[in-house]
Amino acid sequence: MVATPDAGETARALGFVLLVNAVGAAPALQGGPDSAWFRALEKPALYPPPVVFGVVWTALFALMGVALWLVWRSDADGRRVALALFGLQMVFNVAWTPAFFALEALLVGLGVVVALWVLVAATVVAFDRVDRRAAALLVPYLLWVTFAAVLNYRFWRLN
Repeated sequence: MVATPDAGETARALGFVLLVNAVGAAPALQGGPDSAWFRALEKPALYPPPVVFGVVWTALFALMGVALWLVWRSDADGRRVALALFGLQMVFNVAWTPAFFALEALLVGLGVVVALWVLVAATVVAFDRVDRRAAALLVPYLLWVTFAAVLNYRFWRLN
């Protein structure tokens, strides 16, 4: 049986959600799809409306924050490895926006997102060893990063 978190634990979980959202959103300050360079690119047919990205990333970062909280509060073996992998994949997550938008380097962005995919997959495995629920919360993120890699590849091929 899983214990229901008290108010303090709920506040900590919310703190993790806010932290992951803040870190994940920070690169948008360095550039994004509003640049003249990006607007001039040929868009792949599978490119969704721009509003989708903000909605999806906010939801994914919330799921990631809860997953991180579950692993953080665990005393299971593998916790440190899982947390280190989470941190490393976040570095690559944050690095993608400047690589793609600020450097205007589609191929560099593709390399970053492929590395990110590998790290997210490894993080899912590591989280699963600590808390199966945490791993399950990262699966939508892995699926989105898969889509992002395909999208980045299509941008590179078209431009």
